[in-house]
Amino acid sequence: MKNHYLIILFLIFAACSGKQAKQDKPIPPESEKPSNTSENQKQHIAESEMIFFEGGTFIMGSDSGLPQESPAHSVTIKSFSIDKSPVTVAEFRAFIDATSHKTEAEKFGDSGVFNMDTQKWELMPGAFWQKPFGPNGPDAENNHPVTHVSWNDAVAYAKWAGKRLPTEAEWEFAARSGKNSDNKFSWGNQISENGKYFANSWQGTLQAPEIADGYMFTSPVGAFGENEAGLTDMGGNAWQWCADNYKAYPGSSAPIREDANVKTIRSGSFFFDEYGDNSLTVSFRSKNSHETSLFNTGFRCAKDGE
Repeated sequence: MKNHYLIILFLIFAACSGKQAKQDKPIPPESEKPSNTSENQKQHIAESEMIFFEGGTFIMGSDSGLPQESPAHSVTIKSFSIDKSPVTVAEFRAFIDATSHKTEAEKFGDSGVFNMDTQKWELMPGAFWQKPFGPNGPDAENNHPVTHVSWNDAVAYAKWAGKRLPTEAEWEFAARSGKNSDNKFSWGNQISENGKYFANSWQGTLQAPEIADGYMFTSPVGAFGENEAGLTDMGGNAWQWCADNYKAYPGSSAPIREDANVKTIRSGSFFFDEYGDNSLTVSFRSKNSHETSLFNTGFRCAKDGE
C-alpha cells in the first residue's frame, strides 16, 4: 500500500577494454565486447566540478522571515565541498544505467505533478525522472536538474557517486557564499534587474503565468549564472534535498515536531509557491516526506573536506 504523500509548499560515453581479437577468431559485435562505460561515467561524476568551502562559523536563519527560519543563530561547520550545480538528468541516467536503481516514483507508479488544466496537484500515473509530465509528455532534458527523485533516491545516487547529501547548514553556508552575507538571495537582493532574472522562478499567477524569465518549468542548470562562490541554482529551478530531518531551530517557537521520515528541502523552485519569491531566499526552508517525489524537486551532492 502506498504510504507516500505530498507536502506542498513550496555520455553516451562508450569504451571497450577488449584487446584486438586473434585472426583465427571472429571479432565480436560491439554489444558483446567488454565495456567499462559505467565505471567511466561514475568516475566522471565523482570528479564533476565541486566548490570547496573552508569550515567556519556563520549566522544561520533569519529573524525577519517565517517562524521556521528563526531565530538567527550561530552555527559552526567543518570544511566541505558541494556540487557546483544540481544533479542533471544525464548524470542521474548514468547512475540508473550503472545500478538499475528503481526510483520510488517508479515503484509507486506515479509522482506529484501540478496539472495546469485542472489547477490541482495530482499523483500522475507514469510520471518519473525521465517523463516528468507523465508517459504522454516530453522527455526530461539532459542538462536540466533531475526531478521526481525522493530523498531516498537522492541518497542512493550520492552513495554511488562517492558523495552524500549536504546538511542544511552546509547548504545555507554555500548559498551565502561561505560568509556572513546579509543578501536576501544567494546572488543579491533582487530577483531581477532591468528585465534580467537571476533565478528560474514563478511570475504571474497559477491561472495566468507570465514566464518573464523565459522558462515555464525547469531550465538548464547554470542558465541564470553563479553566486559569488561559483555555485549555480542556489535559489529557484528545483527544490533540493538536504540530509537533515526537518526540525525547529534551537530557541524557535515554531510548532515543528521532528519526524525522521520528514526531510528538509531548500532553494525554492520554478513553480508557484504561496510565499512567492521569499521561498528562494538563503534562509527559507521547507519539508517533504523521504519517499515523496515531485516535478519540482531535485538535489545536489556534497562531501567532506576537499
